[in-house]
Amino acid sequence: MTRSKIRLFVFIFAAAAALGLAQQVVEEIVAIVNDEAITLTQFKHEYDLRLQSAQAQYKGEDLDKWIVQAKAGLLEAMITDTLILQMAKVDNTNVTDQVKMALENIKKENNLESDDDLKRAVQSQGMDWDVFLKQLEERMMREGVIYKEVNRSIVLDDAQVVDFYKKNLDKFVIPDEFKLRTIYLSTTEASAADLEAKKKAIDDKLKAGADFVELSGTESDAPMKESKGDLGTMKRPEMDATLLAAVEKLKKGETSPWVTAKNGLYLLRLEDKKDSRQLTFDEARKQIEDRLYAEKQNAKLTEFLTNLKKKSYIKILKPNPIGN
Repeated sequence: MTRSKIRLFVFIFAAAAALGLAQQVVEEIVAIVNDEAITLTQFKHEYDLRLQSAQAQYKGEDLDKWIVQAKAGLLEAMITDTLILQMAKVDNTNVTDQVKMALENIKKENNLESDDDLKRAVQSQGMDWDVFLKQLEERMMREGVIYKEVNRSIVLDDAQVVDFYKKNLDKFVIPDEFKLRTIYLSTTEASAADLEAKKKAIDDKLKAGADFVELSGTESDAPMKESKGDLGTMKRPEMDATLLAAVEKLKKGETSPWVTAKNGLYLLRLEDKKDSRQLTFDEARKQIEDRLYAEKQNAKLTEFLTNLKKKSYIKILKPNPIGN
């Protein structure tokens, strides 16, 4: 069974105000890749683009970690991209149709009706249209090389898929699911005496036949009051250990004793439960195929890039272009 899978990743980056320096300016070179140079300006430009994207996704320590990793790995990534693009040019890789398809997908995903609408959208974000098209074309060219040299040769044997399933049954289990409702009392402000009085009043109302759902709305403190204590459906591995211990032996419709967890007191009712079950092979098959495919793809890609670099002239002149 052969799987040819090329994932299309279209990243729209803000274009630089200028793509090159005036001819009279001597540019600092950070690396030479065959007959091409990666300049400090190019490196800083690429770093700034990726940083802008990262700042929209990460904050605080997560952003700091990203910056450390980006500075350590960006030059190597740019060298790799340069090598693959060089190979695409040598092979005269034609991606006209792929670029057209990518543009159509972008228009569809963003509800744009025409090429002019897309062009205006790109320009409205401060991007140069020609630079955007060039970046897209080069991305398609690199992906074409990866498909030809890596993805096209990946084959998954049915026996491998079956064998993986049999040897990893524990990875294909859907855990218990609990649908819960609670009457919640916050312990952050009320005194112990007030909490005991509230608990007793609620217990007395339930014994007298009051509706649990109604009491969840009228007696619960924020933030559970508005939702009438609806905790939704939770899988066993995701649950707080205290709450899990209180409900795991309940039958549908039964109520737990009061438990203390997460800055509050919880009276829990089990509204529904789905027991854990083993996925069948047919249910797990795609998940297994995707996993095995990714493993083979990573291995072949690493081998391909290693060989490509061995055959190429690469000289790094400035290993840490922008410092720590």
